[in-house]
Amino acid sequence: MSSMIDKLESIQNHFYTIEERLSDPQIVSDMKAFSKLNKEYKGLSIIVEEFKNYKKVKEGIESAESMLSDKDPDMQEMAKEELNVLKPQLEELEEKLHILLIPKDPTDELDVLFEIRSGTGGDEASLFVGDLYRMYTKYFENNGYKVETVSINEGSVGGYNKITLEVFGNDAYGKLKFESGAHRVQRVPKTESQGRVHTSAATVVVMPKYEVDDIDIRKDDLKVDTFRASGAGGQHVNKTESGVRFTHLPTGIVSESTDSRSQHKNREIAMQKLYQRIQEAQQEKVYAEQKQKRKSLVGSGDRSDKIRTYNFPQNRMTDHRINLTLYSLDKVMDGQIDEIIEKLQIAENADKMVEE
Repeated sequence: MSSMIDKLESIQNHFYTIEERLSDPQIVSDMKAFSKLNKEYKGLSIIVEEFKNYKKVKEGIESAESMLSDKDPDMQEMAKEELNVLKPQLEELEEKLHILLIPKDPTDELDVLFEIRSGTGGDEASLFVGDLYRMYTKYFENNGYKVETVSINEGSVGGYNKITLEVFGNDAYGKLKFESGAHRVQRVPKTESQGRVHTSAATVVVMPKYEVDDIDIRKDDLKVDTFRASGAGGQHVNKTESGVRFTHLPTGIVSESTDSRSQHKNREIAMQKLYQRIQEAQQEKVYAEQKQKRKSLVGSGDRSDKIRTYNFPQNRMTDHRINLTLYSLDKVMDGQIDEIIEKLQIAENADKMVEE
C-alpha cells in the first residue's frame, strides 16, 4: 500500500505542476501544447480527486481510533459507529485508486473516426443504422463531444446504408472503442403485415484518429492511387479523382477511402485506416501467443463479433461480451449508454489486472 501512496503523491505533485504550466502565457499561446497539457490535466484530476477523498477518510479513521481510548463511553461508542462507516469507504477507495492506477492506453485519449454501416436485413438494417445514429448522436451531445459528418449514404426507404463521422472529445476512443462490432436488432418491421419479429444487423467501426505527426510511415514505402468515386446507385458521381488508395509495400496492407468528396479528407482517412491496420498487424504478432491462451471479451473491435442485441418487443438490450442485460431499451436508444460503457471499462480493467 505504501508504494501506491508514493505513486499517488507523485501524481498529485505532477498534477499541480501541470496546473501551473496551464497559466503560463507561452503555453496558453500555443493551442496544440495547451490542448495536449489540458487533456493530461483532466485525466489526472480524476485520480487526484479520489486521492483527496482517500486521505480525508484516512484522517477520519485515525481521529476515530484515537477516540476509542477516551474515558467517556459515549465518545467510544461514537468512535465505533464512525469506524463502521469509514472503514468500508476506505476499502472502496483503495480499490478504486488501484484501478485508476492501471496504466492507461494512450490511444484512449484520441479522437475517433466513427462508422455505422447496414448489414444483413435489407431495408430494415438501414433503418436500424438510423436508430443507432440517433442513439449515438444523443450520447455525443450528453458527453459534450463535437461531431463532424464526413459522409452520409441514405437508404432507399429511409435510414442509412452508411454513415461516417469524426468525433472529438475527452477520452473519445477510450469510451467509444467498445462499440466496434456487429449490433443485432430484433423487432417487427413496419413493412411486416403478419407481425413477425425479424432479425437485422448493423456494424460499427471505431478507429482512433492519430495525429499526423505521430504517423510514422515512410513515403518511399507507399504506393498511392487516386480514382473517381461514386455514391450508391451512381449518385453524386465525382468528376475529379477524389478517391484515395494507399498500399504499404513492406506489408502489402491496403487502405482506401471514398467517404468524402474532398481528396484531401480522403487522404487523411485512408492514412488513418492504413496506420491502424499496420498497428493491428504488429500487435497480432506480439500477442499471438496470449490470444491463443485467452481471448479478451471486450475491446477486440472485430466487426464480425456480435457484441450486442437490441430486442424491441421485450424492451431488452443484451451485451454479449459481459453478459449484461438491461430491460430499458427505450432509454438505451435515447443515448443512455453510459452504464454499458462503464461496465465494459470495468471488465477491461479486470482483464488488465489479471495480466499484471
